[in-house]
Amino acid sequence: MQFSSRRRKLIASHQTELYGHCLQFYGQPPLENISLSEFETFAVERLKLLKTVENLGVSYVKTSEQYTKKLDAEFSNLNFPYKAEADDKKSQNGLSEYEKRRKDHISHFILRLAYCQTEDLRRWFIQQEVDLFRYRFNGLHPKYKLEFLHQNHLQYDTITVEEKKALSDKLVNSSYAVSGITVEDQDFYKVPFQDALDLVRTRKVYLKAGYVYIPHQDIITIVLNDFRTRLSKALALTARSLPAVHSDERLQPLLNHLSHAYVGQDYSIQKSVGKISLEQIDSLSAKSFPLCMRQLHQSLRENHHLRHGGRMQYGLFLKGIGLTLDQAVQFWRSEFVKGKVDADKFDKAYAYSIRHMFGKEGKRTDYTPYSCMKVIMSNPPSQGDHHGCPFRHSDPELLKQKLQSYKVSPSGINQILELVKGMHYQLACQKYFELTHNIEDAGFSLNHPNQYFIESQKLLGGGKEVKREMDTPQRAQDTTRGSTVAQETSAISSQEVAEASEELDSFFQDG
Repeated sequence: MQFSSRRRKLIASHQTELYGHCLQFYGQPPLENISLSEFETFAVERLKLLKTVENLGVSYVKTSEQYTKKLDAEFSNLNFPYKAEADDKKSQNGLSEYEKRRKDHISHFILRLAYCQTEDLRRWFIQQEVDLFRYRFNGLHPKYKLEFLHQNHLQYDTITVEEKKALSDKLVNSSYAVSGITVEDQDFYKVPFQDALDLVRTRKVYLKAGYVYIPHQDIITIVLNDFRTRLSKALALTARSLPAVHSDERLQPLLNHLSHAYVGQDYSIQKSVGKISLEQIDSLSAKSFPLCMRQLHQSLRENHHLRHGGRMQYGLFLKGIGLTLDQAVQFWRSEFVKGKVDADKFDKAYAYSIRHMFGKEGKRTDYTPYSCMKVIMSNPPSQGDHHGCPFRHSDPELLKQKLQSYKVSPSGINQILELVKGMHYQLACQKYFELTHNIEDAGFSLNHPNQYFIESQKLLGGGKEVKREMDTPQRAQDTTRGSTVAQETSAISSQEVAEASEELDSFFQDG
C-alpha cells in the first residue's frame, strides 16, 4: 500500500514518540504495514522470550541475580531492548535500538491477537508479560523510572519534607528496608490505597485516611498493577475484534497456531532410523520415555489397542525416536492381533493410517511428532482415551498414584503436584525427568517428548549425543502449513554438530 507524504510523516512522528523510551505500556497499536514474514518472525521470537520468562520464573526467584543474568542473555540473543541508555547505533547483530523497540512493540500486539481467544490463554499471556515488565522496570536507572512514570501519567505526588518528618516513625515501622536515615534520603509517594492493594494486604506500607505512603523502591508494585489492569482490558477488547481478524485468510492460520506453537528443534528427521529394535521398546519406555508416552505404551500392552488420538501421539513419537515404517506396522500389528483385531482386519483398517503417518499415503504429508504444547492444548482425552498430557489431563490423585507406582519419592511427588497446581505442566514433566534420572538440574527447558527421550539417552549413555540431522530446516509443529514458524531455540555450532554425529550405535546397544 502506498502512503501519502503526510501519512508517512504522521507515522514517523508517532513512532519516534512511541519508541523514545525502551519500556512502554503498549497503549497504542502499531500503524505501519509489515510483511507476513516479519509478522511471523516477530511473533515466534517474542513467544520464545515469554516461554523463557515462564521457565525461569519457576526455577529461580524472580528478582535474583541468576534470573536477571539469564534473561539478559535471552534479550540479547533475541534482539529485544533492555537498556534505556542504549544509543541508536547498530549493534553487532545488525539491529539498532530503535529497531529493537519497534520489534518489541509490534510483537506484543501480534501475540495479543493470538492469546486473547480463551481465558486460559489470556491468563498465561498476562502473567508472562507482567513478569517481563517487572524485570525490565527493575533494571532501569531511577532517572528512567521517573521518566517512564511521567510519560504514562503516573504522576503520584511525593509528600513534603515536613510531612515526612511528622510521619517518620510510622514510615520506618511500616515500610520494608526503610530506616530513619533512609527516610530522609528518599521520596515517598502518597497513593490511593486501592492502587496498592498488594502492599496493603502484605502490610508493607503505612495506611492513613485512604492513602498509602510508598517508598520509591516499592513503586514497581503500583506500576505492575496498572500494567496488568490495562493489559487485561485490552485483551478483552481485542477478543471482540477477532471475527474481523479471522476473516483475513493470511492471518487466521498463523494466529491459531501461535497459541500452541512449538518453537524448538524439529524431531521429525534423524539418522537413528532403524537403530532401535522392537525388543528394546519395553525397556526404553521404562527408562527414557516421558510420562505421556510411558502411559500410552503401558495402555497398549495391557489393552492391545489404542484409539486414534493415542495412536497418532504415540506412533509419531516412535517414528521420531527411530522406528521405520516396516517396524511400525509390525509393532502395531503384533499388539493389535493379541486383542480383538485379527491380522486381516488390521491390514484393512489400521495399516493405511500408519503408512499415512509416515507420508506414504493420502497427501503424503510427513507428519511431525507432537510437541508438549500440542499434546497439552489440543484434542483433550475423553473416557477410554489414554493420550494427552498426564500432568494436564489426569486427576491429581490418579497422577499421584501413577507416580508412586513408578517409584517417585513422596517429596518429589509433592514438588510435581505443586507445579501441576500452578499449571506449569512442562516444568512438572521436567521435574519428573530430574527425579527419575536422579539429577538436580536437567540443564534444558523441556518442550518436546522426543527431546525428553534424547536427553535421557544422553544421560544414560554417558553424555554422548544422539546422532541427528542437526542441520535440517526447522518446521512448525502444525504440519498442515507449509511455512516455517519455529527456529531452533539455540544455535548449534559446527563442532557440536560433528560431536553429535559420533557413535550413535552405542546409544541403543543396552536396549
